[in-house]
Amino acid sequence: MAKAPASKTTSKAAKIPNTPTASKEDLLRFYREMVLIRRFEERAGQLYGMGLIGGFCHLYIGQEAVAVGVQESVRQGHDKIITGYRDHGHMLCAGMDPKEVMAELTGRIGGSSKGKGGSMHMFDTATGFYGGHGIVGAQVALGTGLAFAGRYRGDDSVAFIYFGDGAANQGQVYESFNMAQLWKLPAIYIIENNQYAMGTSIERSSSTTQLSERGSSFGIPGEQVDGMDVLAVRDAVARAVKRAREGGGPFILEMKTYRYRGHSMSDPAKYRAKEEVDEVKKTRDPIDHVKMLLDQAGATEDDLKAIDAEIKTIVAEAVQFAQESPEPDPSELYTDVYVEASA
Repeated sequence: MAKAPASKTTSKAAKIPNTPTASKEDLLRFYREMVLIRRFEERAGQLYGMGLIGGFCHLYIGQEAVAVGVQESVRQGHDKIITGYRDHGHMLCAGMDPKEVMAELTGRIGGSSKGKGGSMHMFDTATGFYGGHGIVGAQVALGTGLAFAGRYRGDDSVAFIYFGDGAANQGQVYESFNMAQLWKLPAIYIIENNQYAMGTSIERSSSTTQLSERGSSFGIPGEQVDGMDVLAVRDAVARAVKRAREGGGPFILEMKTYRYRGHSMSDPAKYRAKEEVDEVKKTRDPIDHVKMLLDQAGATEDDLKAIDAEIKTIVAEAVQFAQESPEPDPSELYTDVYVEASA
């Protein structure tokens, strides 16, 4: 869930080189949020295999530190969040009820979009989450519009616009960059560079692989961030958001991350070696990184076990809720098509 920026720790534990610090309480919260995403996604994968989730299903496993770190700078219900179709982790971080998210994945009326959005097109405007979009790169133009709305209203809101390394080659992305810089819009463009897009390595698909520099021709500054380090993400986003709220305009953050699973549940990911994936899991896993920091901060094994048990219960209850929630009535096809005019 969105929280106020964490205060710096005064812990005497040795600081890992080049790693920002955080209090034990903040680290426990980060651990909880990342474990929630991972266990939720693992269960979603199982439900997909059982035929209970239809359509496409893109899991966020491995990339948890990005959404959790970004959310620390989000003013929940005030700022706007928009992303592509690998969106379950962002929804949970934005504050959506895991039960509603799971019910939406399974196409049930209890879902946040009444079962009509599914995995890729989920919305929850109460938390400022504007989807979930299936068209590659489309959310960038829409998110720039959300940033424009905030600027037009003068409400100090910021738009957090997620997209991947594959979408970074789409034309509408650069049209959006131009508009955002021209009007100094409060837009934070977050490129989740998991290195393989839909199945092609970035080295084979992009003539320039430094995605944080993609806005240079428009005068938009950027920064490359270790997307497997939740603290590095938190601090980089905080700097960019402060600049945006002060009228500095858009900023690009390239999060170097890695997805453990295929592009979607139907992708066997044969374009990369199993040894490569295992090496990342062994040396760069974002949850293991936080566990290491927690060990240095004095957290106990019981602290982590309590969180693990809580998350296990939350996910189990979400699955049960989804299975017990009925499918939407066919009449729902005709609802939520147009915005109702206010009196």
